[in-house]
Amino acid sequence: MIVAAAVLTLVIAAAVGGLVWWLDARNWVSTDDAFIQVHMVQVSPQIAGRVARVLVDDNQEVKTGQPLLEIDQADFKAKLDEAAADQQSAVGKLAQSRAQLAVSEANVDEAAAMIGVAEADANNAAINLARDQKLAQMHSMALSQQQLDNDTATARRTAANLRAAKQKSAAAEAQRELARTQVQTAEAGVKAATAQLEQARLNLSYTEIRAPEGGHIAHKSVAGGDYVQVGQDLMALVPDDVWITANFKETDLADIQIGDPVDINVDAYPSQIFHGRVDSFQAGSGAAFALLPPENATGNYVKVVQRVPVKIVFDHLPGEHWVLGPGMSVVPHVRIR
Repeated sequence: MIVAAAVLTLVIAAAVGGLVWWLDARNWVSTDDAFIQVHMVQVSPQIAGRVARVLVDDNQEVKTGQPLLEIDQADFKAKLDEAAADQQSAVGKLAQSRAQLAVSEANVDEAAAMIGVAEADANNAAINLARDQKLAQMHSMALSQQQLDNDTATARRTAANLRAAKQKSAAAEAQRELARTQVQTAEAGVKAATAQLEQARLNLSYTEIRAPEGGHIAHKSVAGGDYVQVGQDLMALVPDDVWITANFKETDLADIQIGDPVDINVDAYPSQIFHGRVDSFQAGSGAAFALLPPENATGNYVKVVQRVPVKIVFDHLPGEHWVLGPGMSVVPHVRIR
């Protein structure tokens, strides 16, 4: 009788316990296909050169802007000095071209004035010659042959001087246009030299690589003395802003809503429960974005329940005591009721 009572009690207790467990379990959806994710930053140089110093170690925590690595600056300082000298030379050439333009413009003004003088002399000589020619036709005794010859020579000379003055004016204007072109060329040279100087300054600044954001150093593959190339992966920076990608069955998505609270168990810390919430759903199953997505239109089709990535964020980022990194396994429990 006592044994029967004990068995009955155990059965009732198991039934009550099972009912309580079922009533609570139906309020949760979970999956063990979940991992911690992060936007990992690959640290790479923007210039090629010899590594002078590596300022961080593996797994070291760094702050935003903290120096990570230095590349030998000798070559880049020399190129900066060369670019500065070229820029000063280009500025000097520009000043020289502008001065030459001013001289050319003065020559144009002088040539225009000389044309005026030559025109006045030529007109006066032509008038005198015309008067002498009328007197010669009248056989006037007031005009000598010598005077006629002198006025004819003067008219020819002043006419020639006028033509020469016009040619000199045209040459001065052409020289002025050439000087203007040289000024434009010199201005372009200053811009090019200034751009090269700025690029040299940038290259010198690139010799010091700083952390783009805070986090932990991982996968460091560089040492002092190495020669590195542009874009070469030197180390990875794992930011502190982590989240979870949980691959739920597509049949569970109808019960999950954005904002639902989540209890998070991390395999590395089984005694600690973290808290978060559902942030968003991926628009498509994980298989659709695989390297070789399935082609269901070929062969025999077998329906398989698909997994859909769900992003879960922490309510509060874990402190320094809890080291969470990409790829670590977690089991999220989403409260759906």
